[in-house]
Amino acid sequence: MDVIIDKIHQLTAHIRAFELVSTQGDSLPAFSAGAHIDVHLKNGFTRQYSLSNCSSERHRYVIGVLHDEHSRGGSRCMHLDYSEGDRLQISPPRNLFELHPQTGRAMLFAGGIGITPILSMAYQLKREQIPFELHYFVRCHEMLAFYGNLTTHFPDHLHLHIQDQPETACNMAQVLADASTDHHLYVCGPTGFMQFVMDAAVEAGWSNAQLHQEHFAAAPIDQTSNRSFRIEVLGSGQTIEVPANQTATQALLAHGFDVPISCEQGVCGTCMTRVLAGIPEHRDVFMTDEEHASNQYFTPCCSRAKSETLVIELG
Repeated sequence: MDVIIDKIHQLTAHIRAFELVSTQGDSLPAFSAGAHIDVHLKNGFTRQYSLSNCSSERHRYVIGVLHDEHSRGGSRCMHLDYSEGDRLQISPPRNLFELHPQTGRAMLFAGGIGITPILSMAYQLKREQIPFELHYFVRCHEMLAFYGNLTTHFPDHLHLHIQDQPETACNMAQVLADASTDHHLYVCGPTGFMQFVMDAAVEAGWSNAQLHQEHFAAAPIDQTSNRSFRIEVLGSGQTIEVPANQTATQALLAHGFDVPISCEQGVCGTCMTRVLAGIPEHRDVFMTDEEHASNQYFTPCCSRAKSETLVIELG
């Protein structure tokens, strides 16, 4: 659907917030905290951005976009090629990072731009009167995004941990000391930061069922051990060779098959494909360990095969 960029706010030197409204001035589709939208950019890329505003709002979506110096084209396009009043094509919201329905108390951890879905969670938790703490980690004060929103709406919940201010350091063992079964932890940010939080939680006695994270990008994958494999597409009569230096998605597209793609890193789940036979080598961070073990689906954008052949179903 098309929306209009109603307002753009410069939150930090490298982060902008974009307020998106309906082209007709009516309500936008409902969403829940942790949801994201796919943004279809004028340069042909599709990128996912978390909704950061309160889920009770139906008149706008707010996304935060970091202009990453290592951008593959998405964030650069958003920052340089769009202005207030421009139209933008987006998907309806999807949620892969929902608040657990049995959350009795929430521990929210955000690193840098990871504040975007965490902020929306804080709004929802406060509205539902569920106790929570929000721990926000940045390198310096100037990198705090949504600072006004956070200090205005969550002064009793917010804990800022700023790297160049040692007095704000977080005592993770103390913060995570209470691992009661109805407590749930939510974390978003750079991969290393999220692993740091998850490791600290496990060490403090939190179970995997209590831990929830959302990835913006996957860690680099070692491709040196790649080997070729074959893909059979059900009903096509074709067997496709996937060489070591090519992804399954690239091979399928080259042979005329339509495969939906977006992140191309195994983060978003857009390309998830049914596996009918064979054993995938899962390299995504989208599916759970249980879903990986079932081998019913794989992500052709990054995953490969342990067996010589995968039989898949498209469409």
